[in-house]
Amino acid sequence: MAPTPLLGSRTLDRQTARTLPPGPKLPTLAQTVLFASHRRTFFPRMLEQYGDVFTIRLVPSSRVCVVLSRPEHIKEVFGSPPAVMHAGEGNTVLEPIMGSHSLLLLDDEDHVRMRKQLMPAFSGAALRGYAGMVHELARAEVAKWPTGTPFKVHHRMRNLTLEIILQVIFGVTDVDRLNTLRPLLDKIVSVSPVIMLGGFYPPLLKVRPWKTFLDTQQQIDEILYDEIARRRETFAGRNDVLSRLLAAGNWSDVELRDQLVTLLLAGHETTATAMAWAFHELARRPEDLAFGQRAADAGADDELEAIVKEALRLHPVVYQVGRRLTETADIAGYRLPRGTTIMAAIGLVHRDGEHFPNPEDFRPQRFLSDDPPAPGTWIPFGGGARRCIGAGFSLMEGTEILRAALTAFDFQAPDPRPEPAQPKNVTLVPRRGAEVTVTRR
Repeated sequence: MAPTPLLGSRTLDRQTARTLPPGPKLPTLAQTVLFASHRRTFFPRMLEQYGDVFTIRLVPSSRVCVVLSRPEHIKEVFGSPPAVMHAGEGNTVLEPIMGSHSLLLLDDEDHVRMRKQLMPAFSGAALRGYAGMVHELARAEVAKWPTGTPFKVHHRMRNLTLEIILQVIFGVTDVDRLNTLRPLLDKIVSVSPVIMLGGFYPPLLKVRPWKTFLDTQQQIDEILYDEIARRRETFAGRNDVLSRLLAAGNWSDVELRDQLVTLLLAGHETTATAMAWAFHELARRPEDLAFGQRAADAGADDELEAIVKEALRLHPVVYQVGRRLTETADIAGYRLPRGTTIMAAIGLVHRDGEHFPNPEDFRPQRFLSDDPPAPGTWIPFGGGARRCIGAGFSLMEGTEILRAALTAFDFQAPDPRPEPAQPKNVTLVPRRGAEVTVTRR
């Protein structure tokens, strides 16, 4: 099926432009810079100035993006037929990295088929099977933390989540292979927006630094394809994600490779950042730290998970998710034409005092009360048919990391001030690396 043309400078007529939600008149490039570098302040200003629904324009092609901030409006998007709300079309810039079979790039029947094949590896039973492995890797990591000396916990979390992906998702156990893959994968997960431009301009892929990146990717692919070939012969009885995928689905090697790379890129920085924010907040708040330590000591998973959830609410790692309309549709009281990019602003919903009283406060208990947040107001993993397939894995991972760290250490913040967020590709990370000091309990 041919891709849906973007609604933008080449396809938007004046009459249609007058029917769109209001928005800033700034040049497209200025709006793009504000969105890319300051979305956490840019979107609230637009909300205050233009209301719950507003329009911004971004490169390429001065594309029209309608931003939604109300849960009921976002529910219209997440609840619409996937054939009307394409997400994969908006991710085509990732194809040179993730591959054409990536779940993030697929729409319609292809997306349904691939998601169905992936689901068994992320079922509740499967997640319980991974928890022990994640916990042991987390214990090994926290055992290396320096005591009494400040360190950046975000960096440590990036190391840990990479190790979890290598051993729990990829199922790599050979020491030499692990040592070969770690530095290569670290280069891939650190991909910059400049490299991602190659998805828009393929000729760039033939010159440096894009060619250097692709050379690294090719080295990784050779190892992954060899690992897939070996695993096809030995997956029975193994408990990693790759082995479960092989046991549950009929996969080509390239399909498996694309899903593994997608899980790497989608699950590495996101979980590492969420946990860095969680430790940042606990280190600044003795009462919440004590609450978490009691939960860790008692094996109270709901309480530990509530800490992860509140970190994701207060500091959404991904500030917004997008869809492209494949046909004209009525959304949020507007008739939006085909090709419109719709953005569900997760960050605006999570900071709305109507849904989260005292939204600037870190309060894990709000997820444990008799009146928890209403459905559709906590959406760090998106929603509908495109909700992140790794959401359960991420929450389990966060719970096990907290358990390992909080049973071992007390935490303090060298700088008690709230740490600002800064954009890193599509994520919002702690600007100072979430610096903490730990001492043995």
